[in-house]
Amino acid sequence: MRNPRIAIFTGNYNHIRDGVSNTLNRLVAHLEKRGYAVLVFGPWVPEPAMAHTGTFVPVYSIPAPGRSEYRITMGLPLTEKQRLRDFNPDLIHIATPDFLGYRALRYAMKNDIPVVSSYHTHFSSYLKYYGLTMLKRPLWKYLHWFYRNCRHLYVPSPSTIQELRSENVECELKLWSRGVDTSLFNPGQRDDAWRKSLGFSESDLVIVFVSRLVWEKNLEMVEKVFRNIRKTAPDVRTMIVGDGPARAVLEDRLPDTVFTGYLNGRNLARAYAGGDIFFFPSDTESFGNVTLEAMSSGLPAVVAKAIGNISLVEHGVNGYIADATDQKAFISFLLDIINSSGMRNKMATMARKKAQNYEWERIMDQLVSYYDELIPDLSRSGKTV
Repeated sequence: MRNPRIAIFTGNYNHIRDGVSNTLNRLVAHLEKRGYAVLVFGPWVPEPAMAHTGTFVPVYSIPAPGRSEYRITMGLPLTEKQRLRDFNPDLIHIATPDFLGYRALRYAMKNDIPVVSSYHTHFSSYLKYYGLTMLKRPLWKYLHWFYRNCRHLYVPSPSTIQELRSENVECELKLWSRGVDTSLFNPGQRDDAWRKSLGFSESDLVIVFVSRLVWEKNLEMVEKVFRNIRKTAPDVRTMIVGDGPARAVLEDRLPDTVFTGYLNGRNLARAYAGGDIFFFPSDTESFGNVTLEAMSSGLPAVVAKAIGNISLVEHGVNGYIADATDQKAFISFLLDIINSSGMRNKMATMARKKAQNYEWERIMDQLVSYYDELIPDLSRSGKTV
């Protein structure tokens, strides 16, 4: 009897550092530790942004029109298809329902291989940032077909499950949350010397925004709120952590804001803990990875009412939730926390407590148990080493 074989298809594994690539790389490491053989297919880029985990099969891709940092694979070429055939997977996991994911699904259906998918991006919410809202209906029509042909769809939060059910997605929805390293992201990472190196004094209250700097993260709202807060509470400082194509424009518009650029590891943990309030008005996430990291670092969170946040932030308990377009509400909630140290400290404690429920090892083992429901008993199937 040989070890189970999992083929993973994704629209991003190493060319952009984001929640999807970090989660999938962590998953592959966990699967290999558990004895699974894994082969990952994803877009080829000449200069990957990160070192990947496991065995990666790069598939030819082209830059997305107008957004060269995103890549589009046009399908599954013959050479890569032969790699898949030789690998002989027991299960195919498709993380992105793009052209590559479509071809992987067709291959699985033709060869009677169980196929599962995971919901990482709330795709329909992106359309408004590109002036493509007219495509919402055909997009959902395609997604309905795609997920109907998957055995499982792994969803990061109960609110996302509710959203997908309201869209009449016909697939067995299973909760696969995201985790956080609470030993890394914790309030003890606060470093006054590091804060001082950025120009913050000990008495400054710092509002932190962490994200890839692309406009679909609702950066225009970040700009408006940060400008207004600085006028209303001049002793409050603002900090943006991250990099991306919108950074230069945002830096020009927010000259009083500290931009750290891309950070990871302990430097990122120090940036969270070096703040006092987390602000995240984006409504495009299916799960709030950065929100969870901020909460684990002991920050009250003021966030958009979005499926990626509402399972984490309890309104009035560990932060506040407002509509993604409601500038006045965001400002009002931020000022409430700014003006009450008692509220701020209580929310910080409750945020940390909530985050401690999300532990990576348990979450990854849950996904492995879902896989095992679908992978046939290899000793009975006739598959041998």
